[in-house]
Amino acid sequence: MDEIGSHGRATQASTPLYQLKAEFFKTLGHPVRIRVLELLAVREHAVAEMLPEVGVEAASLSQQLAVLRKANLVLTRREGSNVFYSLTHPEIAELLRVARGILSGVLEGQAELLADLKASRHT
Repeated sequence: MDEIGSHGRATQASTPLYQLKAEFFKTLGHPVRIRVLELLAVREHAVAEMLPEVGVEAASLSQQLAVLRKANLVLTRREGSNVFYSLTHPEIAELLRVARGILSGVLEGQAELLADLKASRHT
């Protein structure tokens, strides 16, 4: 029987791995969060550096960074009035590279299918 946490949900220790994975991928399921993680895969960034790169208001970026912090995907470091973010695990950068490779393959397959469909229209 699952243990129930203080919010009425099963605790992580008793939650099936597939459910934890689903939650993990839900956390990644936002374009701003993906863009932030892509930036952090290259190097640590200050919030002010990320703003022009992600193209959202400061409040929205702050909200998305909070989601990533809560999920333990990013770490913060304060230097004076600046807050710097970095990835908690280098594997996150690898996951983004793998996703890019998969997506490239899918898009190539779709492009080939589209080309075949266009060619068959003319025959």
